[in-house]
Amino acid sequence: MDRRTMLVALLAVPALALALAVGKDETLEPKSAAMTWLNKTDAGDHAGAWSSTAAGFKNAVTLTQWQQAVQGVRAPLGPVRARKDQATTLTRTLPGAPDGRYAVIQFETVFANKAQAVETVTTVQETDGIWRVTGYFVR
Repeated sequence: MDRRTMLVALLAVPALALALAVGKDETLEPKSAAMTWLNKTDAGDHAGAWSSTAAGFKNAVTLTQWQQAVQGVRAPLGPVRARKDQATTLTRTLPGAPDGRYAVIQFETVFANKAQAVETVTTVQETDGIWRVTGYFVR
């Protein structure tokens, strides 16, 4: 390989990396974290769902409180029949929370006993780089 070809090749690698980074969907990781967490919740693994939440969530809600709350909210709705990603909003601020990297994800959900529901799952990217659930609401 001559010098000119090598120079072009060396310049192409960073350009390709930049192009891939620009085209990356920044919502994939928070959505994946939300879906993993929702799957645990759907399966009735409330302890597993709680243990995988963000530190702020665990500090605000004990495992016992979480189990009581989720049972009270989800049990009357029945099993999930369908869930579709509706919208994702990335933000650096949330009311009452420290600044950070958040994703607010809304799902159109069909439960056995509620045909039209919206689940809102808020995730945060913690200091270790992992996205974890920090909030959940169903209406």
